[in-house]
Amino acid sequence: TMQHDELIWSIINHGFCSFKAQVAKEQTFCKNEYNATGLCNRQSCPLANSRYATIKEEEGICYLFVKTIERAHSPKNLWEKIKLPRNYTQALALVD
Repeated sequence: TMQHDELIWSIINHGFCSFKAQVAKEQTFCKNEYNATGLCNRQSCPLANSRYATIKEEEGICYLFVKTIERAHSPKNLWEKIKLPRNYTQALALVD
């Protein structure tokens, strides 16, 4: 899958990606909701990483979203949504 990740990134980086937002010539941002940094680069790209996770807050509840490669055949179900405990230590243990 690492070869697929590199291929996907080369296409996104040198071609079109609907999530790209270029503000300045030297910096490109990413509008993908799962991008953890908002930057358009190889490490932060949820499309070009078969192993990826991010935390999102929805209506006051934090969730860990984990990209599961086994679900790649079904993009609708690609992300596993895990509710994080309110307790910081427990949530951190779950993320680890």
